[in-house]
Order: sequence, then C-alpha cells, then structure tokens
Amino acid sequence: MTLDEEYMEKALALAQKAAEHGEVPVGAIVADKDGNIIGEGYNRREELCSPTAHAEMLAIEQAAQRLQCRRLSGCTLYVTLEPCPMCAGAIMNAGLKRVVYGAFDEKNGACASVVTLFDEKFTHTPLVRSRVLEKRCGDVLSEFFKTLRGKEKSTGDVSRHE
Repeated sequence: MTLDEEYMEKALALAQKAAEHGEVPVGAIVADKDGNIIGEGYNRREELCSPTAHAEMLAIEQAAQRLQCRRLSGCTLYVTLEPCPMCAGAIMNAGLKRVVYGAFDEKNGACASVVTLFDEKFTHTPLVRSRVLEKRCGDVLSEFFKTLRGKEKSTGDVSRHE
C-alpha cells in the first residue's frame, strides 16, 4: 500500500463517519510535510446548517489552527471526492502543495470533471493526483445515495442532500 492509499484509507474512515451522521460521505485529512496528520474533517453541512462545512474546508481550517498559520505550504490534502469550486479556492488560498482525491464529482468537481480551476492563472497551483482508491471512494457515495433514495420512497420525504 502506498502512502497516498494509506492516507486515503483514513479519509474513507471519516467519510463513513459522515454517512453514519446522515451526511454525504466525504472525508478529508491534511498531512504536513513530515506526514503528520494536522487536520481532518468530514461533511457536516446538515449538522451545522452550514453550506461551507465541507470535509475539505473543515480539515484545512483545523490544520491552519494547529499550525497557527493560514499558509499550509508543504502540506497535502487527501479527500475522498474531487473538490468543488469553493474547496478548490480554499486549497489555493491555503497554499497546499498537493491534493490527492479518490472519486470524480461529475456535477461539482473543480479539479477535472466540470472545470479545472487549477489550470487557471491563480497565484498558487497545487499538484493534483486523482483516482486514489477511486472505486472504494465512489462506492461509499453510491451506497449512501442508494440508501437515501430507498428511504425517500418509503417515507415520501424529499432529500435535503444535493
């Protein structure tokens, strides 16, 4: 198992925690240049009633607080799903060295799927690696939405997840 896969396993465990709380199962960690985990997060949008409580945002915020610095130079973000435009912006603003993600997000992905923000002329561009444990990351999301659709059919509730 590669180091990227090892850290993605940790992000997958956080994604599972999100699912257990009824959140879209996305998990993220930030590792410093020495490989220490300095930030972690999982989706908490519903729990916190916050459109910005994405796994990446929470992990980046925790890492910055731990380092007492807004710049996360030399750090790597591992996330189970391709970051959205908001999270890609936070990645650039934090100055993360690398982004490693699992599954593509065909509806909101800002690293390859819908748009590739990191190809634009911003002041910082991270290195990107995709498809790390892609199938497992995608399966967690597929299973969550399959279960959610089943609950909606049986109760008639409209999903709060998008």
